[in-house]
Amino acid sequence: MADGIGFVALMIVFGVIAIVAGFLGFGLLAGIAGLLAKIMFFVFLVVLLIWVLRFFIGRRNRHIF
Repeated sequence: MADGIGFVALMIVFGVIAIVAGFLGFGLLAGIAGLLAKIMFFVFLVVLLIWVLRFFIGRRNRHIF
């Protein structure tokens, strides 16, 4: 789980870099950082969806005996 938290932290850092760079007028840097944050966000959503599906499928396949 620690890797997931690090991934979200990096996503937030790239988002903050994009906001600050955009505010300071560095359009290219803001665009790149924003794109990286967006890509990481969607990768995080896919990984989260896979994890949730595996969690529920795994619980359903467990037997009481």
